[in-house]
Amino acid sequence: MGQSSICPLSRDGNLLVLVDQHAAHERVRLEQLIIDSYEKQQPQGSGRKKLLSSTVSPPLEISVTEEQRRLLWCYQNNLEDLGLEITFPDTSESLVLVGKVPLCFVEREANEVRRGRSTVTKSIVEEFIREQVELLQTTGGIQGTLPLTVQKVLASQACHGAIKFNDGLSLEESCRLIEALSWCQLPFQCAHGRPSMLPLADIDHLEQEKQIKPNLAKLCKMAQAWRLFGKAEGCDTRQSLQASMPPCEPP
Repeated sequence: MGQSSICPLSRDGNLLVLVDQHAAHERVRLEQLIIDSYEKQQPQGSGRKKLLSSTVSPPLEISVTEEQRRLLWCYQNNLEDLGLEITFPDTSESLVLVGKVPLCFVEREANEVRRGRSTVTKSIVEEFIREQVELLQTTGGIQGTLPLTVQKVLASQACHGAIKFNDGLSLEESCRLIEALSWCQLPFQCAHGRPSMLPLADIDHLEQEKQIKPNLAKLCKMAQAWRLFGKAEGCDTRQSLQASMPPCEPP
């Protein structure tokens, strides 16, 4: 159905809505990717959600300040819930070794390599560590929400795998997409925060009100007259139009 879809969700509905199919599928994919990023089996009685992680070999060497290193060491168990496994070598006080990272970072790396691009894992991990250190400095603890760095990586994955603009969808496919969107927690925006749908009209309101349509033929004649008389030397265009055109009447 091109880049947008219109599909009735309910026979009783009276609102005509234009849906951006790329943004809608991106949102559906993002929320599923978030669910899939957490371990299915949580430690009994812990009440904590843990991000899936993947081993990095050899471990990534990340440069840190003394204060950053101290904070990371104090909260290393909490950071493991976010998919980060950090060790602290005695040989250097300005270095940490990251042996595990969130699984989505490794998947992002594989996608970049497949496209012939340079490695990204280390830069993402550095950004992730900076983000967590800043949170620790300002709030004094690890937040329970999905980290922004992880969300950005998942949003990129959701975008690349989503239905593209101008991809043709059947009516059945469009309705399945909108049904999936209706189950999302944030159905009204894509993975990057842009609107996924736009209300066009209240059908009941349109049926109740008879709107006067513009007389397009008369408007075209007026435009032609403007171009014609506007070029005449010494011609007062406004007066000529008023004299030559009858008053505008409803069609």
